[in-house]
Amino acid sequence: MNKRKPYVRPMPGWWRKNPYFIEYMIHEGTALFVAAYAFVLLFGLWRLSQGEAAWNGFIAALQSPLSMLLHLILLLMIGYHSYTWFKIMPRTLPPLIIGGKRVSAAAITAGGFIATLLASLALLGIAWGISQ
Repeated sequence: MNKRKPYVRPMPGWWRKNPYFIEYMIHEGTALFVAAYAFVLLFGLWRLSQGEAAWNGFIAALQSPLSMLLHLILLLMIGYHSYTWFKIMPRTLPPLIIGGKRVSAAAITAGGFIATLLASLALLGIAWGISQ
């Protein structure tokens, strides 16, 4: 039997020593809010499958002040999650080379924001067109 005591690296709070890891953990924590909103949307889809009365009840529940506060919190957390996701994107992509030059991290992040803005405007336009 080996009497040598193995080195065990201390783990509690390791991520609090580096600001990068703190931001990373906050980013990962906000993913729970993304999952919560996905659950709200799935619940709405399930209520829609139950008929018009169930759907109208779901819509009425969404208009309550508590639901509005929940959606405001979800919007803020999902917005932060998206912002940090686009900030991390240049580090996770392989080097992007256009015209023989490497695209800067700021350009990749800005491209993500612009693509999101354009997709959101297109979705808003489609929703507007359907509702008219």
